[in-house]
Amino acid sequence: MTVESGHIGGVPAAGAAFGGAYNPEYVSDMVRHFDFYDGGGLDVCFLGAAEVDMNGNCNVSKFKKTVGPGGFINIASNTRKVVFCGTLTAGGLKTEVKDGQLFILNEGRNKKYVKRVQQITFSGDYAIKSGQTVLYVTERAVFELQKEGVVMTEIAPGIDLKTQVLDVIDFDVKVSPKLKVMDSRIFRDSLMGLSLE
Repeated sequence: MTVESGHIGGVPAAGAAFGGAYNPEYVSDMVRHFDFYDGGGLDVCFLGAAEVDMNGNCNVSKFKKTVGPGGFINIASNTRKVVFCGTLTAGGLKTEVKDGQLFILNEGRNKKYVKRVQQITFSGDYAIKSGQTVLYVTERAVFELQKEGVVMTEIAPGIDLKTQVLDVIDFDVKVSPKLKVMDSRIFRDSLMGLSLE
């Protein structure tokens, strides 16, 4: 785990303490740390995405006002595998996990997967040209950026493909002919039985 301010290892701090880390293994200055990011030092990164469009572009920097992207661009543009995490909709979304399935109790008012993002903070075209692997993981579906665009590769158990995924996205999503159902253990309130190899 790394934090833009220079921490490597430990547990990144959240909320008002963002930028710090608990029990880091190493702390470098920010200049050297960004050299590490810019030089492709990360194998995989996990970032949020407020908007995603049909070309795989992400926006984290412009909505009602423009905000700084921080180290987002450096990290996302130079990491071999990028995983964007977030919900499919926002603003009032309520879900329930029960018996190995996901239930949408209240759909969010705002679609996050739109035809065109308001500002490109991450370029899908650049990712394709540079050979990056790009995934978009939501609570109910997983998408992958491919040459033909954003392709749906997984769906959560209990979710209806048309009404709860395709109908809440503002562009035509290609669905993989090998569409998989997510592991139902993710949607249970118990240990998953994972082991490290």
